[in-house]
Parts: sequence; C-alpha cells; structure tokens
Amino acid sequence: MSTMMKYILVTGGVISGIGKGIIASSVGTILKSCGLRVTAIKIDPYINIDAGTFSPYEHGEVFVLDDGGEVDLDLGNYERFLDIRLTRDNNLTTGKIYQSVINKERRGDYLGKTVQVVPHITDAIQEWVVKQAKVPVDGDEVEPQVCVIELGGTVGDIESMPFVEAFRQFQFKVKRENFCNIHVSLIPQPSATGEQKTKPTQNSVRELRGLGLSPDLIMCRCSTALENSVKEKISMFCHVEPQQVICVHDVSSIYRVPLLLEDQGVVSYLSRRLNMPIETKSRTMLTKWKEMSDRSDRLLEQCSIALVGKYTKFSDSYASVIKALEHSALAISHKLEVKYIDSANLEPGTLQEEPVKYHEAWQKLCSADGILVPGGFGVRGTEGKIQAISWARKQKKPFLGVCLGMQLAVCEFGRNKLGWTDANSTEFDPESKHPVVIDMPEHNPGQMGGTMRLGKRRTIFKTSNSVLRKLYGDAEYVEERHRHRFEVNPELKSHFEDKGFRFVGQDVEGERMEVIELDDHPYFVGVQYHPEFTSRPIKPSPPYLGLLLAAAGKLQSYLQKGCRLSPRDMYSDRSGSSSPDSEISELKFPPVADSV
Repeated sequence: MSTMMKYILVTGGVISGIGKGIIASSVGTILKSCGLRVTAIKIDPYINIDAGTFSPYEHGEVFVLDDGGEVDLDLGNYERFLDIRLTRDNNLTTGKIYQSVINKERRGDYLGKTVQVVPHITDAIQEWVVKQAKVPVDGDEVEPQVCVIELGGTVGDIESMPFVEAFRQFQFKVKRENFCNIHVSLIPQPSATGEQKTKPTQNSVRELRGLGLSPDLIMCRCSTALENSVKEKISMFCHVEPQQVICVHDVSSIYRVPLLLEDQGVVSYLSRRLNMPIETKSRTMLTKWKEMSDRSDRLLEQCSIALVGKYTKFSDSYASVIKALEHSALAISHKLEVKYIDSANLEPGTLQEEPVKYHEAWQKLCSADGILVPGGFGVRGTEGKIQAISWARKQKKPFLGVCLGMQLAVCEFGRNKLGWTDANSTEFDPESKHPVVIDMPEHNPGQMGGTMRLGKRRTIFKTSNSVLRKLYGDAEYVEERHRHRFEVNPELKSHFEDKGFRFVGQDVEGERMEVIELDDHPYFVGVQYHPEFTSRPIKPSPPYLGLLLAAAGKLQSYLQKGCRLSPRDMYSDRSGSSSPDSEISELKFPPVADSV
C-alpha cells in the first residue's frame, strides 16, 4: 500500500448550489469514520481574493477560520462534519492564484518568459493543492491521508476552465490510483410527467469528458430515489458501471447524507479505486451520525427562536448561526423552529408605511421562546434590533446577542437604563455624546485593510459566577473566533456595572469587552465573538446551548446538575439503536474545557 496522498475531486454539473459542499463533507466523513485522516480544499472560481467583502446575499455568510481567513461557507460544512480546523489557504480562489503568479512575474521568477494560463496558472493551482493537502488539520501535527477538493461553480463555466485543465494534468502527475473524480449532477423531475430526466446529466458528463476528466462516481441529486431503469440509463450513456451511479435524494436532515453514501457502497468503491487501507471494525463515528439523524427525526417538543437580522430573505446568510441553534436544540431533544424577522420591520417607520408587516414582525417576536440578534454590518435595521433587545430585556425573554447584537444590547441599556438617549455606536452615529461602542482597530501591518479583529482570540472570564463560564465547563478562558472592527467603549464600563449590566469576559489586556450578562434575568447574554463558527453537531456551542436551554425552561436544572444533560437528552436514548454501551458512553457531552 503506497503512502501517497489520495485526492478526491468533487465537480458539479447542470446547476450551481446543487449540494456539492454537503456531498464533499459527507464523503470526507465516511472516510474519516474508517480511521483515515481527511482534509478538504474548496476552490472558488471568482476573482475576489477571499469572501471577506461579499454581501451575504451574494454568497451566503462569510465563514471565519482560526487564522482569521474569511472564506466560503462550505468550509464551515467541512469543519462541522469532519471536526477539523482549516486555514485560509484551504480556500483557493482565482484571485489568489493570479495574484501569486503575478507577484512571481514581477519578481522576475519566470526569467523573461511569457506567462500564460497553461502552464503557469495551472502549475500554480497544482502546487497549491499538493502543498495545502499536507497541512495537518486535526490539532496533532500528523499529515492527512485523503484530500477532498470541491471545485465551485458548474463544469463548463468559463471561469473554472483553468482549474479543470489543472486537474486534467494533475491526474497523470499523481497517478490514477491516487486521484478520482466524483461528479454531482441534477436529475430534474418535471411535475407534469413526474419522470426523472437524465439528459442534463448526460450533457454535463459529456462536457466533463471533453475537458479531459472522467467521473468515477456520478452522484445524482434528485427529489425522490432513483429508479433502476434511470440508473441503468445513466450508466449506459455516461460510460460507468451501474454501481458507480449513486443516488442522493432529498432526506430529512443533512446528517443522513453520509449514511446514504455509505449504504450505497461508496467507501468500498473508493478503497478499491484508490487502493486505501480501510479498517473493517465497527465505525463508532457513523453510529453517532445514525443516532443523531434518528433523533432529529423523532423530536416531539418544539422550541422557537426569533432570529432578528437584516439578511433574513436568504437563509444561507446565517448558515452557521442556524447550524449552532440546530446542534443545541438536538442536544436538548427539541425540534427547532426559527422565526426569521427582518429587523427593519420592527421599527416605527414601518408602522406608518406597511402596518401589516410591522404587526406580523412583532407578533413573531412576541410569540418566540427566545431571541437571537446575530452579527451584521451597516446601519439599516439597527433600531429594530434595539427594539427587539429592549423587549427581551423587559419581558425577561432569553436573549443572545452575537457581535453587533451584543453592541446593540449595550446601546439599548445605555439609552433605557442610564438615560443616555443618544447612546450609540460611532459606526452609526459618529456625533453621539455617549459613544458606548467605538472603533478600536486592531492593526495587522502588511495586511490589506488590516483593521478588522479577525480569527481566534482569547477571552478571560473575570468572575466565577458567570452563567456563560459555567456553560463553558467553568473554564478560566475560552478561545473563539472574531470578525469585527468596533468595541464597547471601556471608559464607560463602570456606569453599566453599577446598574447590574456586567462585563464578565474581557480580552487578555482587559481593554476589550467580550462577554456581557445582565443580573436578574433568566438568560441575557452578549458575546463579541462568533461562537457559531466552532459549534459541532455533537459539541454544541455553549452560548447557543444556553439560549436553547433557557428558551426550553431547562437552564436552571442544567446548571444545578453541574452542566450535565439529563439522560433523556443524551444521544442514543430513545433512538432504538443496538450499539453497545461502550459506544454510548462516548456520545455524552464532554465538559467544554476549551472552546471546542
């Protein structure tokens, strides 16, 4: 058995947004469950250097990594599914490649040669992939064995051509037994006839072949399971065996996708095709996934969270936030209902212009079990968020404010409890007499922009009786990811603390306020960092878990039990699984010593 790196390239056809990210993550998950070390690379064919400047409507949320890389939200899927920690270089864009080649050309590295797409750009892509695939991602300095590469966009797009060409060459460089291609395609089912149509898949496979890549597995996205005749047709026209056609139909939860692939023999196919050593012993990790998806299908009690934001028309804008809520709801055996509220609709101006929208928004807010105000940029909708926070504070509704949500909670308290009617962030009102949130840039010399506080930073708990500290397993400090420019004004801190509004977590220097809590409230917490980025299906993020526990009325009993969930809330209870007890014990929630 060679110890060569194995590369699995995932391409997509027919339409973009077909679910390549979930499929790439699921392939990684089932291989990891076999004891292999897996890493992942996402290629985005756009010319932006990174996702940092995107509007959430453009490309969904911007996912932030430990090293401060602002990347595509698919990297969030990889981290959650595989429980790994990636770096900014795991997200490769056309912009990054061209920038590196142009820098080399300016330095004279090409010795006066004409710099061209082939070979210079294609070589740079291959070098990047080979180098990045070796970077350890599990926190131990061990090199991965398998690298799953997802090529964004659709085969045939003009912008992805250099990448397809790079991999056409790459398959010969690394040899056939170390490279395979999974092609994800759509099988439409027009409602008029209800018939599954294979033509788009045939065309996209033909196009891929014309570009020099031959799919080893064709994964068909369809609304209902593939009929055998359709499978055989795809096999015949696309030049693959029937067992190489995999059906990925719509399922009740994304946790079912790895199980779906496993059931269709994807692991045994890849182990033969790539000559990989695969342990045959029972796979604890897949048992966990099965229990998780069984539980998520059987939940009866419901818990509703009002998500008050400004990008609510496009749920991908809050992908990690929704996932963190789902992980926490699953942990306490509740079905999650997210009520999306456009914060602008809560403002008095809307009452004048569109009273129906205004009343609907308030009705949603008032009927929710808990309120979440996530991060965001720009002034639009901020007054509506402040209204929601004020309501949560006065009505003693469980509340979590993340990043901007925390800053607005400080503004709201300043206005309504300290009597500073113009209390605001200098981001929105530079002239405010009470600037409770101010610009405190973190300068990163040599980096573009360089004023954002980005990536993993340490937060120290200043008090031992903080609710959040207990939820983190009584940790002295946590390390979480940040993405913001503005900070709570440290000079005004004492005014707040005198009124029971406590800054329980601060940065290492004690200058930046990281965690707020309100005395005499069931759960009123604000965090300056983004805990959703490190939430995992089996290890939910403590601030979100606290919100769900409080919303379900279980927070006090949870804290009294020393932050242990009751047996009824544990995995593998009520799931009808026959797994041995030793495996069940592994599914208990570990105390969160460091922010996992």
